[in-house]
Amino acid sequence: MADIYNFCAGPAMLPAPVMRKAQQELLDWQGLGTSVMEVSHRGKHFIEMADKSERDLRTLLNIPSNYKVLFMHGGGRGQFAAVPLNMTKPGDQAAFVDTGVWSKKAVEEASRFIQTDVVASSYQDEQGLWHVPQQSVVEVADQAKYLHFCPNETIEGLEFNHCPQASNGAPVIADMSSTILSRPINVSDYGIIYAGAQKNIGPSGLAVAIVRDDLVGYARKETPAILNYQLTDEFDSMYNTPPTYSWYLAALVFEWLLEQGGVAAMAQRNEAKANILYDYIDQSDFYRSQVAKDSRSWMNVPFQLASDALNADFLVQSEAAGLRALKGHRIVGGMRASIYNAMPEQGVIALVDFMKEFERTHG
Repeated sequence: MADIYNFCAGPAMLPAPVMRKAQQELLDWQGLGTSVMEVSHRGKHFIEMADKSERDLRTLLNIPSNYKVLFMHGGGRGQFAAVPLNMTKPGDQAAFVDTGVWSKKAVEEASRFIQTDVVASSYQDEQGLWHVPQQSVVEVADQAKYLHFCPNETIEGLEFNHCPQASNGAPVIADMSSTILSRPINVSDYGIIYAGAQKNIGPSGLAVAIVRDDLVGYARKETPAILNYQLTDEFDSMYNTPPTYSWYLAALVFEWLLEQGGVAAMAQRNEAKANILYDYIDQSDFYRSQVAKDSRSWMNVPFQLASDALNADFLVQSEAAGLRALKGHRIVGGMRASIYNAMPEQGVIALVDFMKEFERTHG
């Protein structure tokens, strides 16, 4: 079978060794003669797996002991509601940084429960290149209960290289769905980190929330039980049946990451992969990036061709070459290569080789 490289933004490709192990264990997990999908989440074997997955994630991200690690339903969108429902009362206000589609969706959902104040936004410079806000401290209202931002915008390909702080000292909340585990972070800079699983953690259906202890226990009465951080913690993320297969695959991904050398090693690989692609785009007159160098994502690389009329040919020929899911989001247009942890460097090199040949024949 020819090599296939999947550049889908999400659900994204999973590491091949993880998929092979899951395939081997599909019908007989841990010698039980059944699949992990068929065993009780309250049984000994599953609980041991769940406990180990939390320990491995804590090791990977160096999560301090005063943070809860919660495995939850609803993906990132569920957390758009969970954060205000767990941290505010009706009539409270929170501050938001708007750098793209997912930031906007977080604002839209939160506005159902609180007053939302967009205090900083991405912007275009005189060359038309997009930047994220660069200030290290963001001015927010004294009464703002938290500052929310998305470190990496999957659609626009905008990424922060720092964690902005709120001028009033309020907790910082980060939607890390498309950047978690791609590099080391200082968890203590954040009040809450949350992530939908389907980029760098595992398949869709699961969310991970890393919540500082002092922010747990304030959920509104109307908060759905499966979004309540305190209940989730008290029941070890098993208040009701969790997405067991997604959790199992996430556990395999954590093991794989540790075997690769952890997030520091992944950061070196991810930066190298991104540089290979951006360097080629920058030296070409045929391709272009609309994101400034200080704001470019390692994970999601949107790019445009010399003419939109060539987009259809590019997609047909790239698919035939085993390069899948390169169509850009309709909001941005052009192409997008999502190169999460599981994408090997060979995949990026194959993409650049294809881009060179396409430029030669269509330029």
